[in-house]
Amino acid sequence: MPLHPQVEALIAQMAAQGAPAPESMTVAQNRAMLAELAGLSGEPEDVARTEDTTAPGPGGDIPIRVYVPAGEGPRGESALPTLVYYHGGGWVVGDIESHDGLCRALANRSGCVVASVDYRLAPEHRFPAAVDDAYAAAVWAAEKIGDFGGDGTRLAVGGDSAGANLAAVVAQQAKSRGGPRISYQLLVYPATDRHDDSPSMHENVAGPLLSRAWIEWFLGCYLSSPDEGQDVRVSPGRAEDLSGLPPALVVTAEYDPLRDQGAAYAGRLREAGVEAEYLPCPGMIHGFFQMGGVLDTARETVDHAAAALRRALA
Repeated sequence: MPLHPQVEALIAQMAAQGAPAPESMTVAQNRAMLAELAGLSGEPEDVARTEDTTAPGPGGDIPIRVYVPAGEGPRGESALPTLVYYHGGGWVVGDIESHDGLCRALANRSGCVVASVDYRLAPEHRFPAAVDDAYAAAVWAAEKIGDFGGDGTRLAVGGDSAGANLAAVVAQQAKSRGGPRISYQLLVYPATDRHDDSPSMHENVAGPLLSRAWIEWFLGCYLSSPDEGQDVRVSPGRAEDLSGLPPALVVTAEYDPLRDQGAAYAGRLREAGVEAEYLPCPGMIHGFFQMGGVLDTARETVDHAAAALRRALA
């Protein structure tokens, strides 16, 4: 289908601002731009409480913000299922604040305690720093989320874009390393194959929003050498054996270079005997999941993801 009218209006509004191509901007300028786009998530929902804490990581303490959903009682009552969430941003931009509105919505609608992970970013910290932090945060959640009202035995990992890449990698690492036990994966337009050259990479080479040139800019910041793109911690879709991984919801957007690699990953999970729901979103662009303040489909997709988490972690 064509671009959704709400997306079309948003793209026109952004184009009218006349900003340069992101891949021509500095890291600092890209980070500032994403911070501005965070407002598209809409008015932040109230939750019962948030707590900022840290998890021990291989490169030092990892900042984490814990969201306890609205309507939940004080500490000491039944522990709630937990979602460890990794923000998107090409491993270069984004942070806890850029995804605050989304994490609030996911907490309230899923009934999960959400632990949002502020993993180290490139180019200051190149691969595998983000992966190492992501895995360490999942280990921490399994052991310590009970201190915040969460249940470390009912644990999901999730993220969008580069964050979904990290969630998929953490699920694979948890399997190969014998823990922690992950019960579900929420993968929103995941980056799963650095060497993907599928039709969606050509159909959406210039975007809208995420272009192939911008993808290469991100990867140039993240990776130290081209060979690292073959590593399954960069390209989890290249892992030989996906059997035994947790059930997943894989969301893709029609007008997204990453569309086909997300679809392919969902397909490979199913072929390996993993229960994987694939949710393609017609007329949508990369990044739409965070745009609930202006896109009806974003709100509907967050609701769908939250319901899937509820069922999986019940």
